[in-house]
Amino acid sequence: MPKRSSSVAGREFGAGVRAIIARTGLTHRQLAERLGWQEAKLSDMTLGKGGVSEVEVQILLAYCQATVEEREYLLDLFRESGKAWLQMPDDGLPDQVRTLIDQERDAEEIIDWSMILVPGLLQTPEYGYIVTEHAPSVETENVPRVAAARAARANILEPGRKFTFFVHEQALWLQVGGLEVWREQLAHLLRMSVRKYISIRIIPRSAGMHAGTAGDFRMMKFPKYPPVVYAESVNYCLFFDDPDTIKIHEEILNSLAAIALTEEESRAVIDNILEGLQ
Repeated sequence: MPKRSSSVAGREFGAGVRAIIARTGLTHRQLAERLGWQEAKLSDMTLGKGGVSEVEVQILLAYCQATVEEREYLLDLFRESGKAWLQMPDDGLPDQVRTLIDQERDAEEIIDWSMILVPGLLQTPEYGYIVTEHAPSVETENVPRVAAARAARANILEPGRKFTFFVHEQALWLQVGGLEVWREQLAHLLRMSVRKYISIRIIPRSAGMHAGTAGDFRMMKFPKYPPVVYAESVNYCLFFDDPDTIKIHEEILNSLAAIALTEEESRAVIDNILEGLQ
């Protein structure tokens, strides 16, 4: 089995195997005994750590009566060993994929860089609805459902974790919707910025060219796993957890931190734009 001790694909594989085992009603010890395995081997598999062959995975899935679709999906994950994990969701909505939602839920720290729009987790429901309406991958009839699901993800903005948002000043000046939506979005940023566990830092337009122009991304850090970098486009998303890619994105974040305004200065920029809209 490809070594996957803490990779995104590995954890997804392990979660899928655990769900299938749970349906049997057997404990891991009972199942291991029936398969003639050491319980530690089954434990490593359900944690996505390796230690089994593809044939053994097939034996386990067959014994647990996994469906054909489940077998194909989990075997694809098992074979995944690249530096990036590409997902192309069937509904074409990258930021709604379960993997991302799971990663956000498990992260103890999230650092987000956004150059064009207010970061998704900081969008008001009205602002997010308009962004969803203009998403080319969302059918008109699905806009209310998708917008509501996106808004619900902001529920993770609670104490106990740390959130840092680097936002380019031009994202604040982009009018999304009418003036009232624009004003409420800026006011929402001010309200969120005073929460102790949330840091909002603006990259001023005067900064000119900088490392962040390479593209938006999110870095998620976990208590027990290496960091994960997430990036998305119109109808696909990418997860990276290899050391080289993580290092490059950490350097970008360090560069952004060096040119970003302080939290107080950032609040002043937001407040000034808001006052001009009154």
